Amino acid sequence: MSSPEHLPRLFIPLDAAEGAARAGTACLLSPAQARYLGTVMRKKAGDPVRVFNAEMGEWLATLGEIRKDRGSLSLTEPLRPPSPRPELVLAFALLKRDATDMVLRMGTELGVTRFLPVITERTNTHRTNPERLEAIATEAAEQCERLDIPTIAEPCPLASLLGAWPEEARLFTAMERAEDRGVTLHATLRDARAGDGLLIGPEGGFSDTECRALLARPAITPISLGPLVLRADTAVAAGLALMGDGLRSAQD
Repeated sequence: MSSPEHLPRLFIPLDAAEGAARAGTACLLSPAQARYLGTVMRKKAGDPVRVFNAEMGEWLATLGEIRKDRGSLSLTEPLRPPSPRPELVLAFALLKRDATDMVLRMGTELGVTRFLPVITERTNTHRTNPERLEAIATEAAEQCERLDIPTIAEPCPLASLLGAWPEEARLFTAMERAEDRGVTLHATLRDARAGDGLLIGPEGGFSDTECRALLARPAITPISLGPLVLRADTAVAAGLALMGDGLRSAQD
């Protein structure tokens, strides 16, 4: 058998497991998973795979019957126990399709637990495909070895996000040219703690009206991502890397 890290790795929802997570528990594959394993990977009954979810952790499993669009497997032995992840919230202005896809992939790899798509004055699209975004996040989680799948909210206006944001949690907000607006920046993303969030605006930045509304909220903590003006998806990656470093430092 190949070493476990080289085996296919699949997310199995808790409701697909027919019983508590223990050796011998049967799990059903989705049609897409059955097609992937049987048609693309050429796997057959008896072959090993890895499966995971946040509740049961990661398990070695053995494929049972597998056909064109259905299949099953049984858990064999635990590989990693469940491990709670610090809550990390990313609020971001919706971007064009490819850029939004990139935000979902990078955010999942960088530890985001909850995505909050936001509609701003300069947002150029107001719609998402929830099933597609969930599939992107799931695939990224399978590839990057995390045990949980981030949640993805429906898009909401910036004002709604601000109104619902809990006052006890900070929302670090990347604000271009903050000094030109008379804003003094004291905090950095390495000050982040579990439950805090990161807000990244649209291409072109927040409008003057939006900046005033943001700065009027006590939970908003304006931060800088450096002297250069970044693309929105690049800003997401830079901000999450710094914020993740702060969360890890807080756990040590």
